[in-house]
Amino acid sequence: IVTDWRGLGIYGAVAGGILALWLYCRANKLSLIRWLDIGAPGLILAQGIARWGNYFNQELYGIPTDLPWGLYIEPAYRYPELANFERFHPLFLYESLWNLAVFAVLIWLARRGPKLLEGDLICLYGIGYSVGRFFLELLRPEAWNLYGIRTANLVALAIIVVCGGIMVYRRKAVRRNRKDTEENPGVVAS
Repeated sequence: IVTDWRGLGIYGAVAGGILALWLYCRANKLSLIRWLDIGAPGLILAQGIARWGNYFNQELYGIPTDLPWGLYIEPAYRYPELANFERFHPLFLYESLWNLAVFAVLIWLARRGPKLLEGDLICLYGIGYSVGRFFLELLRPEAWNLYGIRTANLVALAIIVVCGGIMVYRRKAVRRNRKDTEENPGVVAS
């Protein structure tokens, strides 16, 4: 039923990195959430830079286009069904620019933005990266599918919902604790 898994490599790499970080934090009695927040801006920056490898490999290009910035792909690297086209959307460039923009937002929020809760930066990374990835997947000529739906789009939507849900839940919990503390000033909130 899963016909193609291309494009999910970064999600697996991030999950593997989080698992390794969890093991390290657990062994050294460190806060996983704090370290995920610390790493989130660097992760998205690295992704933005790494996408340029796709340019040199002539991969991660989109559907054919006649836009002035269309990317020429050599015939040997074209998908067989697109062999008669020469210029394609440079998805690697779109994703690189998106990732660099998300990086800038994360850095701004971490340094000068509104007060964030611990764990917000990693959640915002998940949301920011996944929003860009969701739309870029729509321009891919070939995509892995699960029951006819682009697998990367399903994963991106799931990450957006989970990260957004975590942020909303945590803010409600903070407000609830604040309200309980105000109503019962002698009781210390846990």
